[in-house]
Amino acid sequence: MYIYDEYDNSILRQRVAQFRDQTERFLAGSLPPEQFLPLRLQNGLYVQRLAPMLRINVPYGMLNSTQIRKLAHIARHYDKGYVHVSTRQNIQFNWPDLTEVPDILSELADVGMHGTQSSGNCIRNTTSDQFAGVAEDEIVDPRPYCEIIRQWSSFHPEFAFLPRKFKIAVTGSEKDRAAVQVHDIGLQIILKDSGEIGFKVYVGGGLGRTPVIGSVIREFLPEEDLLPYLEAILRVYNLSGRRDNKYKARIKILVRALTPEVFAQKVEAEWENTKDGYSKLTRAEIERAKSFFTEPAYETIDNAAAQAAVDAQAAESVAFSKWLQRNVRGHRVPGYAAVTLSLKPTGVAPGDITDSQLEIIANLADEFSFGEARTTHEQNIVLADVKKSDLFTLWQKSKAAGFATPNIGTITDIICCPGGDFCSLANAKSIPIAEAIQRQFDDLDYVYDLGDIDLNISGCMNACGHHHVGHIGILGVDKAGKEFYQVQLGGSASNDASLGDVLGPSFGAEVMPDVIQKLVNVYVENRTAEELFIDTYRRIGATPFKERVYAKAN
Repeated sequence: MYIYDEYDNSILRQRVAQFRDQTERFLAGSLPPEQFLPLRLQNGLYVQRLAPMLRINVPYGMLNSTQIRKLAHIARHYDKGYVHVSTRQNIQFNWPDLTEVPDILSELADVGMHGTQSSGNCIRNTTSDQFAGVAEDEIVDPRPYCEIIRQWSSFHPEFAFLPRKFKIAVTGSEKDRAAVQVHDIGLQIILKDSGEIGFKVYVGGGLGRTPVIGSVIREFLPEEDLLPYLEAILRVYNLSGRRDNKYKARIKILVRALTPEVFAQKVEAEWENTKDGYSKLTRAEIERAKSFFTEPAYETIDNAAAQAAVDAQAAESVAFSKWLQRNVRGHRVPGYAAVTLSLKPTGVAPGDITDSQLEIIANLADEFSFGEARTTHEQNIVLADVKKSDLFTLWQKSKAAGFATPNIGTITDIICCPGGDFCSLANAKSIPIAEAIQRQFDDLDYVYDLGDIDLNISGCMNACGHHHVGHIGILGVDKAGKEFYQVQLGGSASNDASLGDVLGPSFGAEVMPDVIQKLVNVYVENRTAEELFIDTYRRIGATPFKERVYAKAN
C-alpha cells in the first residue's frame, strides 16, 4: 500500500493546523457558521441528527494494522467506542465532540490518515475492488491507478468547489466489484492483446434522487492519458453543471441533459487542448505508483496439499465448512485465500465495529495477512492474503470476535446506511429493518438454498445504502410523520448493472420481514435450477411478486 512520505506528512500537518485555527475561530464566534460549513465539510465533518459525524478516508479500502489500532484508540478516547464502515469504504465516527476534532485529525495524521475531501462538493475518496491485487479474475491491479487519482485529486484547486460531490471508482477484474457504473466516473481497466493498458470510461452514473446507470463515453483510454481525460471530464462538468439547484447539480443530470454523445464530444474537445500537457502520465510515474503495491512475502506452497488439509478440516466441522463456502474465496497465489470478516451478525448495525474488535482485526491482520486489512463497499472487512493452512485458526479467532457469521453474499449480508438513528437527512430508520429481516432469515441452510441475494436498505432518497442497485432494495420514506418502506426489485451494481423497479405502495416497518419473505417465496416457487433471485426476477417480471405482497388477506 502507499506509504506517506515527508511531503505527504507535511501537507497533513499543515491541514490539521489550518483546521484547528478554523475550528477555534468558529467556536469563538469570529468565523460565521456559513463560512465554517464548507471548511468543516472538506475536512470530513458533518452535523448529524444527534452529534457531529467525522468521515475518514480509506483510499481503495486499504488499511494497515497501525492505522486500525489508531482508529480503535480514537473510537475509545474520543467517541463512543465504535466506528462505522461506509459504502465508500470509509470509516465514520458518529459521536465526536467538535472541540476535539482537530486533536482527532492530528492523531490520524500520525498514521497517514485524514478526512480531507471525504465530504463537500469535491472529488471524494476513490474506491475499488476489495480483492484488488489478489483476485483470480483480475486483469490488472487497479490500486496504482486509484493512488494516482488520489494524489491528483487531493487539494486540486480547480475542482475544490464543484457543483456537487464527485465520486470515482476503478475496477481491474472481469467481475465488477466496485460498482463502477453507478459512479460519476467509473473506470474499467482494459488489457489489449498487445499488452497496452487502458480504461473503458463510464460517466454520469449515480444513485440518490435521480438514479442513473453510467454511459460509456470512451471504449479505450490509454493509461498515460488517464489524468488529462479526467481533467477534461471535470472541466466540462465544472463549467456546465448546474449550481442553481443542488438536486440537479450532479454530473449525471448534465450528461442526461446534453446526451452522453454530446457530453463525450465536449470532453474530447477539451481533452484535445490538454492531452499532452503537464498531467500526462509518464512511464516513470506509473511505475512509481506501482512500486507501492509490490508482492508481500508470499511463501511457496503446495496448493493441492494445502487444499486437501483444509478439506479434511471442513469435513470434521460443518460450521467451518459453511464459513469456507461463504467467507473465503480463491487467491491468485497458490496456497493462499482471501477472507471476508462479516460485520453483519444479527443484532449489530451493519458495518459497525467496536474499538476492541478493531484491535482484534489489527492483530488478525498482523498474524495472518501481512499486517493489512481492507474495508469493502458492502460494509465488511477483508484479509486478502491468508495462507490456507491458517484458515482454521483464523476462523476460530474470527468466530470468537464475532466476525465469522457465514453470510457473505446472502440475504442477511445487508448493505444498510445509518438511517434515522443517526443521519439528519434520513426519512426513516434503516438499522432496525435490517435486523428484523436478519431475524426472519435466521436458518442458514435456508439462506444458503436461496443463493446470492443483494438486499440493500437506505433511510432516504440520498441512497447511501445503495437501495437502487439491490436485487431487493428498500427505501425509507416519510408519510405524514410516519415511517414507511418502499420496495424495489431487480437492481444490480455488477457488470449487468441495473436500477430496481418500484414494486408498488410502501409498507409499514412491522410488516417488512413478512414482505421480504413473500418476495423470496415467489422466487423459490418460480426459479429454475441455476437461477439466482435477480435472474428469476428478470425472467418473470414484477407481476408475480406484486400479486403476492399486495394480495388481500382473504
